[in-house]
Amino acid sequence: MPSAATSPRRPFPVRTALVVGAVVLLLALVPWVFGAFTVSTFTRALVFAVLAMSVNLLTGVAGMPTLGQAAYFGVGAYAGALVAIHWSDLGVLQLVLATLAGVVAALVTGPLAIRGRGVAFLMITLAIGEIGYSAAGRLDSVTGGTDGLSGIPPVVAVPGSGGLVNEGLIYYYVLVVAVVAYLAVAVLLRSPFGLTLRGLRDNEARLRAVGYRTDSYALAAYVYAGGLAALAGSLWASSQRFVAPGDLAFEVSALALLAVIVGGLGSMWGASLGALVVVFTQDYLGQLFSGHAPLLLGLLFVLAVYLLPKGIAGGPRQWRRMFGRRRTPDEEAVSPV
Repeated sequence: MPSAATSPRRPFPVRTALVVGAVVLLLALVPWVFGAFTVSTFTRALVFAVLAMSVNLLTGVAGMPTLGQAAYFGVGAYAGALVAIHWSDLGVLQLVLATLAGVVAALVTGPLAIRGRGVAFLMITLAIGEIGYSAAGRLDSVTGGTDGLSGIPPVVAVPGSGGLVNEGLIYYYVLVVAVVAYLAVAVLLRSPFGLTLRGLRDNEARLRAVGYRTDSYALAAYVYAGGLAALAGSLWASSQRFVAPGDLAFEVSALALLAVIVGGLGSMWGASLGALVVVFTQDYLGQLFSGHAPLLLGLLFVLAVYLLPKGIAGGPRQWRRMFGRRRTPDEEAVSPV
């Protein structure tokens, strides 16, 4: 296995940058095209996309499937809400402090979590999520208990300006932060550290044999993912202006993992798109077919597993394999290798 530190530098992905720019431009048009409810759904989907990127960093990139990212999402949500209520309504300050709170929480719990791999890691993170959910409901003086935290003031995006109360302006605030988070993860994945995480997923024993301290890389990935989930939580508090223990529930972690599976393990844009599909299936289509959102999500998961086992990100190749014309034996014989 070549050393990640000595890997040749890859060229700047111009085509990827153009595609990302086009997608951001389309997302910027959302408030001008759709009504308030759809814009609000897009806002929730963008927040969920940041959480899905956190799950994908651990599950798809580092090979550590997690069901506990809702705990750090909740830490960020409560931290952002408490800063807004008691200290400052400035968005940047809320985002930074909430992310730091998530990093600290991941640093405290990470050494326990990374002791296991595979199913053991999944179970430990599930336990961490359940502990966080239980703590949020019991710490009345801090979290408001089962009543949650309400009365969160509107977030201020730029010092000296007013609070954001318009759905479209809140959407733009979340969109800007989500794009910055996406770029930060993209830079991380193209760095030697990101390449090492993929090596951790593919063959940890071999990576350890050539001298890498794999537990340190696993802990660093865990802490980075915890901070990213907390950033999403702060965005959630700013956009919904209400935080409750339900935001740390197992369902949140499960839906984030579903978004990663639907979008494609290992692909950040796939995970983001998967988050949009999951949120619109649950919140938008679920309202059209009232009371059947869980059924729709179940059908979505079954279809994704059977039709797109590599997720949306691996779609075109899979569809060509399913419906493309099969080559005859003679064509196979003359086909160049």
